[in-house]
Amino acid sequence: MYRPVLLAVVVLTAAFVPAVAGAQTAEGDCSFPVERTDVTGTEVRVTEEPTRVVTLNPSAAQTMWEIGAQEKVTGVTKYASNLDGAAEKTNISGAGQTINNEEVVGLEPDLVLAPNTVSNDTVGTLREAGLTVYRFQEAESIDDIKRKTAIIGELTGECAGATETVEWMESRLATVDQAVEGTDRPDAIYVFFSYTSGQNTFIHTLIERAGGNNIAADADIDGYKPVNQEVIVNRNPEWLLLNSDWDEVPKTAAYNSTTAVQEGNVLVINQNHLNRPAPRVVYALTAMAETFHPEAYAAANTTDTTTATSTATEDTTAETTADPSEQTPTTAEPTAGGGSPGFGLVAALLALAAVTAGLVTAGRDG
Repeated sequence: MYRPVLLAVVVLTAAFVPAVAGAQTAEGDCSFPVERTDVTGTEVRVTEEPTRVVTLNPSAAQTMWEIGAQEKVTGVTKYASNLDGAAEKTNISGAGQTINNEEVVGLEPDLVLAPNTVSNDTVGTLREAGLTVYRFQEAESIDDIKRKTAIIGELTGECAGATETVEWMESRLATVDQAVEGTDRPDAIYVFFSYTSGQNTFIHTLIERAGGNNIAADADIDGYKPVNQEVIVNRNPEWLLLNSDWDEVPKTAAYNSTTAVQEGNVLVINQNHLNRPAPRVVYALTAMAETFHPEAYAAANTTDTTTATSTATEDTTAETTADPSEQTPTTAEPTAGGGSPGFGLVAALLALAAVTAGLVTAGRDG
């Protein structure tokens, strides 16, 4: 019988040293107007500090919450409902994964933040309606997430909050890097339904940075692919990594034979952290590092932290339906950015249907 472990790292105290990020004064305050060219090649000009911001994907919403700008947010998608206070915002989701453009326009936002999973048509329609829309490039790494956080701070007049968030991320990353340096790497594999994340996926980079060895990459799996049962048997992972949207170990003889299942080494990671290219992805990384190397992590940890069950953090108390646009293999448009960040997978039926159609690519969200 395996024993899944759900970890959430809650940072209680941290020392921040503000640094210049984007258009800031010497005191760390933003200055306006701000002009930036987005991934579509459009020069976006924000003339004065926005007071009404609409976010078109949960990653942008999460970033606004993290930098302390949630009061400026007037509209979010239904998939951002895990954020504390998001229920008080207007739901701008349309049918399926679409955006209700009329709802967005009706909110009269000063600024619309559009991660790269949002379609060209949606961005164009909102711009034609006179709205200022900034569309982000694909986030392929934690460094990309830090840059995206700084840009959002700059565009929304929250430079100090964005700087503190990036500094907090860097502090946690430094702790992880120190903890795993020179350690033996346990074999691990991420499993979601019958899929895993191999080379050239964001989750692969997290496993490796957390001090684990991704056996899917060892087996020459590239991107998100179904994992062969022989790989599980032959590679015999010491740890199975699941996300909280599907936290069941596959009930097969192959998985049951692994050291991970035999010893109860199953780590369930909050999907709102693992699958969204936003600051809280650091929680997923630290959960893995602390699990793989508990003693080394404790010795390296220089800030006060606590680990707890799902009741400890706002975005695990009420798990919501995972946002397919941030988890999926998709057919995002070329202007949305290339590569494969890999923030998870969509539910099995959607993924299998996409495979059948020959349309599976890596999930994208900038």
